[in-house]
Amino acid sequence: MAISVETSVIKANTSRALKWKKVKKMKMLYVLLLLPVLHLAIFHYAPMYGVIIAFKDFKAGLGIWDSPWNNFEHFKNMFHDFVFIRALRNTVIISVLRLVVGFTFPIIFALLINEIIHKTFKKTVQSISYLPHFMSWVIIASMIVEVFSPQRGVVNYIITLFGGNPINFLSSKAYFIPLLLISDAWKEVGWASILYLASISSISPEIYEAAESDGANRFHKMLYITLPSLIPVITILFLLRLGHILSGGFDQILNLYSPLVYEVGDIIDTYVYRAGLVEFRLDYSAAVGLFKNLVGVVLLVTVNQIVRKFNDYGVW
Repeated sequence: MAISVETSVIKANTSRALKWKKVKKMKMLYVLLLLPVLHLAIFHYAPMYGVIIAFKDFKAGLGIWDSPWNNFEHFKNMFHDFVFIRALRNTVIISVLRLVVGFTFPIIFALLINEIIHKTFKKTVQSISYLPHFMSWVIIASMIVEVFSPQRGVVNYIITLFGGNPINFLSSKAYFIPLLLISDAWKEVGWASILYLASISSISPEIYEAAESDGANRFHKMLYITLPSLIPVITILFLLRLGHILSGGFDQILNLYSPLVYEVGDIIDTYVYRAGLVEFRLDYSAAVGLFKNLVGVVLLVTVNQIVRKFNDYGVW
């Protein structure tokens, strides 16, 4: 018995020594990892302390802890607020449309890029498609305002050239959401396709060669080899995107919308911005933000569990 205990102790010490040796061997990688971990801790987890004000009648003079509790009053008021209900409806509509357009376009774009034979042209298209991602929505919104301006925009110039009347796209409820979807797809399609292109490059060429010997053309290879190989990446990215289903694109909408399109363009994030920073209802805006994040977590966990029942491609 003593020998077996001694043996197990020796094995445990040996295992611990090997693990520590691996850590020392990769110490520079851990140093590099330290920066993003500190970023998450300081800017994402530390501010969660302030969520407490969602459950209080926050008084700046009293501070967070000394402000009185409100018995979930903000959450009750939320669902009796017409503006919040409208923002929630708009958020769901815009987020679902962005999910459909913004999620499928990069997949299609990656498949099309993969079919380009000329390498120089392929790299040029990829590089150009990445560029809009690095531009802020402030710059892109300014470009959109100029392009679609009723007085000096090139789009309205073409419309009037063919005998039509100028359209104020950014003030029109009918055109505002399509404009959001098109501009968002244009900005992110190239960057979002990188992971799909990386997955495609890892597919063995022998599979394509075998398919060619069986008489498959390029469309068949794309449909029956390339696309199925992307399913694990597509599933994981789709689940992660669901976690942000109630994030309708704050930066984009804030720089493009106006009171004229609040009925279709006001989302939860812009509503929180106005309630918290404009009207200074910090406690109420914290409650709305907490509700949005809670819905995202519930959706992510639920859909992940459903996906795991059918395959092993879940997030965890």
